[in-house]
Amino acid sequence: MKVIAIFDIGKTNKKMLLFNEQLKVVFQREEKFKTTVDEDGVECDDIVLIEKWILSSLERVVKENTYELVGVNFSTYGATLTFLDKDGKRMTPIYNYLKEIPEDISNDLFDQYGGKAEFCRCTASPALGLMLNSGIQIKWLKETKPEIFNDVKHILHFPQYLSYKLTNKIMAEYTSIGCHTFMWDFDQQCYHQWLEDNNIRLPLPQDNSSTVSIDLLEEKVSVGTGIHDSSSSLVPYLKGSKEKFMLISTGTWCINMNPFNHNPLTATQLENDCLSFLSIKQKPVLSSRLFMGHMHDVNVKRLTEWFEVEADRFKKVSLDASLLNQYLNNSEMLFFSDGIPADYIDDKTDLKQFATFEEAYHRLMFDLSLLNKHSMDLIIDSEEEISSLYISGGFARNEIFVRLLASFYPDYSVYTSEVDNASALGAALVIGDTISDKLNANIDLGLVEWQPMEVNV
Repeated sequence: MKVIAIFDIGKTNKKMLLFNEQLKVVFQREEKFKTTVDEDGVECDDIVLIEKWILSSLERVVKENTYELVGVNFSTYGATLTFLDKDGKRMTPIYNYLKEIPEDISNDLFDQYGGKAEFCRCTASPALGLMLNSGIQIKWLKETKPEIFNDVKHILHFPQYLSYKLTNKIMAEYTSIGCHTFMWDFDQQCYHQWLEDNNIRLPLPQDNSSTVSIDLLEEKVSVGTGIHDSSSSLVPYLKGSKEKFMLISTGTWCINMNPFNHNPLTATQLENDCLSFLSIKQKPVLSSRLFMGHMHDVNVKRLTEWFEVEADRFKKVSLDASLLNQYLNNSEMLFFSDGIPADYIDDKTDLKQFATFEEAYHRLMFDLSLLNKHSMDLIIDSEEEISSLYISGGFARNEIFVRLLASFYPDYSVYTSEVDNASALGAALVIGDTISDKLNANIDLGLVEWQPMEVNV
């Protein structure tokens, strides 16, 4: 059986998945590795352990001879750079993208290139004050560790570094460069001028379908360029949907992605934590986000303690249509009416007004859903732009959330979607056609349609 091996590298879990020619998972192994610290004592991934695991895993697949390995690709978290010397040796740790960057380093860029608002608009990157703006890692290394930076020959994003470890080819691709990096000029569709002005040379980005043929234990294997996991998770929908859609990917963060709004970011969108990133088609994908999963968890904890119920009581709450009808008739916020607190816990709302935990939970979910609607509205340009909403992740199993979104957007078709290992599947899909013309991917998005609530006025 011919297989493509995908390494799906998250911050917590690292997976290897084998996809057959129908792009179905035939093998999966998940690992968690101990972290290490960088030279400043900040926690980061132990890249040495990850490298050894990748190589040993591939060698095991080839040696066991159960499968014929024909392709390899990587889907990883973004906002992480690797710095190589002239001999191709990695010179720094894999820095944690949550590591803070001194403000003067980014402010210097803003001052030189049109001010903060213009620079962020041009690069479609909210200023996050962290290494999450991965381009700032270059400037930070240059200014704070010149003894290292002076010997840097190549700079790669994390997915391309893992690919490089197999191919020895220096490559770049659009999805990693085009996601809140401060590196891509969305007006000119090229690297931003500040990189050239600082004599920083980066490889020209390639299409995600590009592969390099290598010999692995005397087997010919095609290796992809790697892909940023957020863009990769969109690929099954871009390839499997016949309709124009917005993807609402839910979990700790609720990430709303609109691949069909290609307008430049506005100042209002940037101020409200929106960004653009590049799809595999090199088109801007407007995105907004809400820390909804975390807000849910910390406020549910407050409710369970107040009503003295078990911690997982919310999982047993059945939808009460009459309650939601009341809220839909008067959609003013109750929770978070004064904004989102710094600790995300709304302790100003008096819980005495609720007779039961169930009533309080319905109200909390209504207000969280309404907040996410406001976030979604930021990236919808017109009613004709999209026709469907796809909800994936943990909140796709929360009937209150799903029915409310269907009610907030009655003119759209609203679906929940279950695509297992979406980012890994995307990484397999982008190189599939390049590797074999026998691949037959019948992409099942696991769609279930939901109807709006009937509002009784």
